[in-house]
Parts: sequence; C-alpha cells; structure tokens
Amino acid sequence: MAAASSIAFSSGKVATFNKFQSVINPAARNPSSISCKVNFGENGRPCVQTLTSSLKTFPKLYTPQELTGDAVRKDKTRLRLFSGTANPTLSQEIASYMGLDLGDINIKRFADGEIYVQLRESVRGCDVFLVQPTCPAANENIMELLVMIDACRRASAKTVTAVIPYFGYARADRKTQGRESIAAKLVANVITVAGADRVLACDLHSGQSQGYFDIPVNHIHGQPVILDYLASKTISVEDLVVVSPDVGGVARARAFAKKLSDAPLAIVDKRRHGHNVAEVMNLIGDVKGKVAVMVDDMIDTAGTISKGAALLHQEGAREVYACCTHAVFSPPAIERLSSGLFQEVIVTNTVPVSEENIFPQLTILSVANLLGEAIWRVHDDYAGTYEHISGLGID
Repeated sequence: MAAASSIAFSSGKVATFNKFQSVINPAARNPSSISCKVNFGENGRPCVQTLTSSLKTFPKLYTPQELTGDAVRKDKTRLRLFSGTANPTLSQEIASYMGLDLGDINIKRFADGEIYVQLRESVRGCDVFLVQPTCPAANENIMELLVMIDACRRASAKTVTAVIPYFGYARADRKTQGRESIAAKLVANVITVAGADRVLACDLHSGQSQGYFDIPVNHIHGQPVILDYLASKTISVEDLVVVSPDVGGVARARAFAKKLSDAPLAIVDKRRHGHNVAEVMNLIGDVKGKVAVMVDDMIDTAGTISKGAALLHQEGAREVYACCTHAVFSPPAIERLSSGLFQEVIVTNTVPVSEENIFPQLTILSVANLLGEAIWRVHDDYAGTYEHISGLGID
C-alpha cells in the first residue's frame, strides 16, 4: 500500500517521523532510563515505536497490522472514505495510511448558512466511512455530518459509519442539576435517526456514552499513541508519577499508569464553581522530586490542568507533562499552557490546531494509524486477537 509518515508538531514546527525503535542502554548509569532511536531508513506505513528490552520498562503497545502491496483502487474495493470540512488533514492522513483516495464530495454553504452536500461518485452497495469530528464550531460540524449521512443513505450506500474522532456535547452526559438537558444522548439520537449504521469515536468523555447510541459504537483510545511517544523520552521509570487532574478522571489515569509499568498515581482534588471555572483544593499522593504526567481526555480552557500543574510545582514536582487526546483550546488556553508550567503539552490531532494556537511546548501526535486500522477491520469484519486490537475498540 502507499506509505505515509505519521506527523508530529513539536516546538511549533512540523516533524515527520517513521517507525520508532526504543532501546535500553545497558551502559547507562540508570539501567531503567529509556532512550529512543529514530530509524528514518524505514519508509513504511506509519506506526508506533516498541521497546525491545526485557528490562523493566514500558510494555509493548498497539502496533498496526503490517500490510504490503500497491495502493487499493476504488473500483477494486467496496470501501469509500469521505471527509467533512472539520478536519480534512486528519482525513487525508487516514486515507494515505489505508492506501486510498478520499471520496469526491461537494460541501458548501448557501448565503443563509444552510449546508449543501452532494456525493460526486457512486456509493451504491458500498461501506461508507465519513470522517467528521464535531469540534468547534460544534453545531455547524454536527449538522454537516447529519447531511452527509443523509446523502449517503439516499445514494443507496450499504452501510454508513460516522467516524467521529472528537464527539462534541459529550460533557453533557448526565444531569448534575435540576432542569438540565442530556445533550450527549440527544446528539446520539439525531445521528442514529439520520441513518448512521455505526459510530467510530475516539476517547469519549465518559465510556457510558456508548450506551446512548442504539447502533454499534467502536470506542478507540488514543492512549497508545501518547504512551509510545512517552516511551521515547529518557525518563526513568522510578521517577514517574501519573496525575489525574480531577477525581472524575481517576479511572483513566489509573489505566494510563498501569501501562507505564504500574507508575504511582496522584489525584488533584478540586471543586468546580461553574462551567470552565475550577478551584484546586488539595493533592492526594506524593510528587516531590518526580516527573508528573497529567492525563485527561481533553483540554478546553486549560483552567483545570494549569491550576493542577501549579499545585504540583508547589508540592515539589521536578517537571510536569500534560497529555490529552482532544486539544479543544478555547481562550485563554494557549496563554495558560505556554506560561512555563509545563515541560511539554502532548495532544493528538483529533481536533485541528490552528497555526496561531501552536506554541513551543506543544507536540501533536497523529491518530491516523489507529483510525485507519479500525476502519479496515470494521470493513473486513475482522476483530483479531486482543493483542492486535488493544486500543482499537473492535469486538
């Protein structure tokens, strides 16, 4: 298949990297420190690095299935991949990983803002995958996805799968006060009624949101990409501590810590006084002299994670890393994240990051290989063994 390197943005610049091979240096003073060598000679399909030492270190994580051969021609497969306007760069990376061309689609706005969608190629009898995160502007992107689904259904597609790397309205997943809406359930209903047969989502705000859909949901986890990137850092395992920025993210942070050789866990206890407003109250756990890795599913205004980082520094943390899947970055997130509290802010490209929002500490990793592999497996009705599908959410 056609090869395409996965993309990372580091220190505000675009960097292309191929397969990583991380090794333990036995001559190093600390035998459990981790180093990474980048092999640019391999011009294969994008994949993540694996550790090849038997010493105590990070475990082997998800590695994409190695496929070889020429690019798949559209007339030779019943799979069609279309992109909305929310994140066309990620859609193109997924298509390149899969060895496919993006489908020809016309999406435009009328003068009054109405959305017009026309498929410019036949999808009759095909498995159609529509890549459209419902990121800001969320309402526009959700409506665009619905119209795309309707167009595919009326064009006699065999199945329609909504690939939603970032699922908007996921935070409204329950009633915390009287007379509130559960918008996550509403959006799930609308997507189902529009005609989607399946949803492929990445790191939902809460796992139980899968139950809001009356159609199959494949829940993809972006953690393997971030974990493998951390494995390329020269960080001693004994120096690591994983931090949950709030009590609600403890399960996520615990799973993350388990894959980092059972690193210790710390929790930032906070009380929220309103939406996008947080007050840090206390720290549960020991971070003194440690490298703290804060883990969350998204960063919106960065209020929670920045106040948590300030508390970690007060408690003696040596360095603080911020890791999340969805970089929503609503103002004043950039000012908070670039204020010097973080050694590095590691995110993925489920949400497009505009050029003006890139700052020196920011690193953006691609999840195209995860989503591309999941799409192939859904299309081929192939689940594989647990080792192959860890993080893919394919049952």
